[in-house]
Order: sequence, then C-alpha cells, then structure tokens
Amino acid sequence: MRTQRKETVIQFGEGGFLRGFVDYFFQKLKEKDMFDGSVVVVQPIEKGMIEELKKQDCRYHLFLRGIDKGRVVDEHTHIDIISRCINPYTEYEAYEALAKNPDFRFIVSNTTEAGIEFVPDNRPDDKPAKSFPGKLTQLLYRRFLLGLKGFIILSCELIDHNGEELKKCCMQYADLWGFGEDFKNWMEKENDFCSTLVDRIVTGFPRDEHKALCERIKEQDNMMDTAEIFHLWVIQGNHEDELPLLKAGYNVIWTDNVDPYKKRKVRILNGAHTSMVLGAYLYGLETVGECLKDEKVSALLKKCIFEEIIPTIGDSQDNRNFGQAVLERFANPFIRHLLLSIALNSVSKFKARVLPTILEYKEKYGTYPQGLTFSFAALIAFYHTDAANDGEEILAFMKEASVADVLKKEEYWGQDLSPMLEAVQKWYDCIETEGMENAYSAVLG
Repeated sequence: MRTQRKETVIQFGEGGFLRGFVDYFFQKLKEKDMFDGSVVVVQPIEKGMIEELKKQDCRYHLFLRGIDKGRVVDEHTHIDIISRCINPYTEYEAYEALAKNPDFRFIVSNTTEAGIEFVPDNRPDDKPAKSFPGKLTQLLYRRFLLGLKGFIILSCELIDHNGEELKKCCMQYADLWGFGEDFKNWMEKENDFCSTLVDRIVTGFPRDEHKALCERIKEQDNMMDTAEIFHLWVIQGNHEDELPLLKAGYNVIWTDNVDPYKKRKVRILNGAHTSMVLGAYLYGLETVGECLKDEKVSALLKKCIFEEIIPTIGDSQDNRNFGQAVLERFANPFIRHLLLSIALNSVSKFKARVLPTILEYKEKYGTYPQGLTFSFAALIAFYHTDAANDGEEILAFMKEASVADVLKKEEYWGQDLSPMLEAVQKWYDCIETEGMENAYSAVLG
C-alpha cells in the first residue's frame, strides 16, 4: 500500500529525462528522510505517455549504470515519488485545481528546446493553452487570484537562460491576456524562475534489455527507464534550505551564474551528440556505442570536439578534460543510446548546440569548421528521409527543401545563413553523390 504524502512538486513532462534525473533526486531525498512530498506530473503536449504511467500507478524502475571513479556501478531504484499524472487536454479542471493546493512549492519542467515558446494565438480561456508557458501562466494566474504564495520554478530545457526565457514568455502572456500589473508584480516577487543546467545521459526505455530487466525485478514494467550514473545539476539561485541536494551528497551547484557551466556542457557534450548522430545514422549505425567503436565516426567526433568546439569556446585544460570525459561517457558499455532517440527535434537542437560554435569559429578563424559544417549537411540529408522526428511543419518543409532554402529559414536559425551555402552545399553534394562512407573519408582528409 502506497503511503500518501503531500503533493509538493508539479512536473511538466513525463519523458525519460525527467524521470531519470529530477524524479530520481526527489526519490532519493525521500528515502533519506530529507524530503516530505510527492510529484504530480502534467503532460505538456497533447500526445504523451501519461496513460501508460497511470496504468502502473505512476511507478517505474530506473537503472543507473556506468563507470564511477574506475568502479563499475549498476544501481536499481524503484521510483514511487509520483503521486498522480494529469493530462490537461482531457482533465483541465484537475490541472487548474493544482493552483489551490498551498503545499505545492516546486515546479520543474523539461519540454524540449522548442517548449519554451510564446505563441500569440493562445487565449486565456483555452483549456489548456497550447504552449507550455501559456499553460504555466494560466496556473500562476489562478494561484495569484487565490492569494497563495508562488513557486520555485526549475527549468530543465536545454536553452540558454531557460528560467529567464520562461519568465519572459509568462510576462508576455500576462500582457497579452490583460492580467494586470498586480499579477506581474506577484510573478516577479513571489516566484523564482531558476535557470538551470542538467547533465545526465538518459537512455530511456531499454528495448533490447527489457525482458531481462523485467525478470531481474520480477515484474512487468513498460515505463522502465535507464541512464548513466554521472549527473550534474547547476541551479541559478540557492534553495538548499528547501531542497537539500548538496547535503544529500549529490553533484549539484547552486550559483549566481549558470552560463559558464552551460556553455561548456551544451557546446561540448550536447554539441558532440547532435553533430554526430545524424551522419552516423545515415552511415548505417544505430547507437552511440557503435559510433565510438567505428574508426571514421569516432575520428570525426574527436575532430569536432578537440579541433573545432574546444578551440572556439576556450582551449583550456578543464575543457579538454571535459571533452575526454564526454568520450568516456559516450563509450559507457552499459548504455545503448539509440541515435534516433537523440535525433528527436534536431532542428532546434542544432540551433542551440552546434550553430553557435560554427558561427563563432568562422568569426575567430575566418573559415567554417569542416566537421561541424559537414554535420549541418548531414542534418539536411537526414531530414530528407522518413526517419526524422520533429514538428509537423518542420518535417514538411525540411523533407522537400534545398540546402539554400534551409539556410534561408530565419525562423529556424534566428538569422539568414545563406553565407554558409557554399560550405554546406559542398558536403551535402558529397553525401548525396559519393555516399556517407566516402563523405566521412573526405571530411577527415
């Protein structure tokens, strides 16, 4: 029988990452008697996995495996910190009612890089608003009208200044919807929109190992999750008194500036992932582990990290050590990280993770970095296949667009990238005419 605990956390997102990262921390704090609460999960988009979680009473098993300081770790945790799940598209009244509970203190979110977006056609009487910031504003306004205290909001989306951007969107909705200055002042003073940096490779549902792992735990679990043992959570602000993660012994940094940590992680680790996976998939590989074992793919990965990314952001020993650690994490023998899982929403990921390095490298050295430019061509070639998984409008455009059309799409990249046409077209033509194996050989010289 599950012990009923008060609900203190609202979580936007039911995907593998939050369940393998944030929910793990809350679970462990609870087990250490350092957290008296539970999590309510809200499905942020219309199609999701809420119903599957509900079938399992919101419980699942998490396996963390890897090498920690030379020691092999294989950790299993039964996660039961989630009290219930809500789909606001079918249970809007239940979603709105969350505002009434004074025990709620934290809001966490991971709605992908595309999730923190201001969509002007959202209306305050939508049930719910389409965008995540719109949904959050609806909830905050209801909370304000009830005269209750605000929240500590921990944004885990992988964009720069995620907390600040989320707050900006909510303020825009407050203006658009005429919610008034008092509400905006309440949002400002009673809520802390914390920008954060999250770092853990979460590999999600272990399709190939599922049967064996179910036998190990002696039950069927269709929401099983897997991840590496490594973790880092950098949070702008300091709420250790309410969320004692450091005291619990976790690799958490409370800071007044997330930027240096975020830039290193996004550019090196995430940039390496995104620049590698699409070309590697077209080359015929399926997992990150296979990429590290393949001579050509791993050579291009190292070229991108150590000859293009790190020289651009700062060729320090700390950054080189981080780059080396990334290679070791990618080679984790316990992880079968599918390339197609990483490839989800690659357009927005490329903009956030890879494009800034390409443009800064060009400004610094006068030429475009060959490896990362090659990865841009691979992205365009990948989106011409049926394997791409992104928003419907993006898929429809990218499937038919030429390289020139893609580079001109300012709404995707934040600017017209036509000056890159010659560099990207060269590698795209090489991929299309020579095949991916020969294209790898060409870019490696």
